[in-house]
Amino acid sequence: MAKIVIIGGSFGGLTAAFELKRHLGKKADVTVVCDTDRFIFIPSLPWVSMGWRKAKDITLSLREILLLKDINLITEAAAGVDADSSKVVTKTQEIPYDYLVVATGPHLCFEEVPGFSREKGFIECIFTLEQAERAHQAWNRFLEDPGNVVVGSVQGVSCFGPPYEYAFEIDAELRRRKIRHKVPISFVTSEPYIGHFGVGGLGKSKRIMEDEFAERDIKVFVNQAVEEFTPEDVRLKDGTKLPFKLGMFAPAMKGVPAVAHLGNPRGFIPVDKNYRHTRYKNIFAVGVAVAIAPPEPTPVPTGVPKTGYMTVKMAKTSSVSIVSDITGGVPPEGIPIDVLCLMDMGNTAAYMKAKPVLPPRQESELKSGIVYKWMKIGFEKYFLWKMRRGLSGLP
Repeated sequence: MAKIVIIGGSFGGLTAAFELKRHLGKKADVTVVCDTDRFIFIPSLPWVSMGWRKAKDITLSLREILLLKDINLITEAAAGVDADSSKVVTKTQEIPYDYLVVATGPHLCFEEVPGFSREKGFIECIFTLEQAERAHQAWNRFLEDPGNVVVGSVQGVSCFGPPYEYAFEIDAELRRRKIRHKVPISFVTSEPYIGHFGVGGLGKSKRIMEDEFAERDIKVFVNQAVEEFTPEDVRLKDGTKLPFKLGMFAPAMKGVPAVAHLGNPRGFIPVDKNYRHTRYKNIFAVGVAVAIAPPEPTPVPTGVPKTGYMTVKMAKTSSVSIVSDITGGVPPEGIPIDVLCLMDMGNTAAYMKAKPVLPPRQESELKSGIVYKWMKIGFEKYFLWKMRRGLSGLP
């Protein structure tokens, strides 16, 4: 029986676990190592920060759903990986594996910008459930005494969607409360232009996003690097100071410390077309952990996003590759990854498609409309329903 260990219990880790067990059954002993017992539907975290969702609405018990499929769960953080002896190390044990899937997600690099830390507490982030819940508390305090809002992404960010969503959602909520005129909103980004998203834009994304920000009267600062966060303002490297009552920024990312030694200087793991490590053939990586080079140099460094959609597709490809190793089947062709994304815009939403994700592309588009808002809500409910039942084989 093959021993397969998966580090991480989010989109990539959970999909890989279900897919491997679905294809291999009793031929594999599948274990998920995760520092939490909760699956969190990460795309809904901006809604949590606005109070539009509660934690119970977007979480599942990993232990309950994995048990249904006879998959083991170890609720400990991985402390390291000994790739030469094929072991995952936690604080209390060593877990041997025949195959390892790294689906850790990122290390959030607050330390790279002065003042951007959880201890300081004056700049919010919405990349984890705890951060989103804290941001909601900050939002409630802000409504008692509104003022300037600054939202953005620091240099090196590779996940631009949440700041866009947060800015649009705040604008929509303030208009609903009839106090938008009291709140100047600024949007700061390391992107060379609005709508770049770290992938060189999508179709008419530059033009559409410029119009959307203009119509909402949100002031945009592009090609920006943040020098420092203080309790009173965001200080940019060009000398600009943006005062705020409420600030939310996306941090840059690295590979998590437990697996960073397997990767490049930023800790992201180099893989082949089937997401197999380029050196260790029994290690696979999916999602944010994967190293993907940007499509072009930008004046301020930006990274390539790895969305939930991309992560699930990586997990399925890597799982089929492992199954083919164990059963002697034919490995997948490893076609370039594509992406579909639904970005909330408060009272509407955007649909984004890129095939493949990096240019040149066969297909590329961005369009907005209320129908995509309903699609995003529907996808949240569908994906949670699917994962609750372990039906990873569904689209």
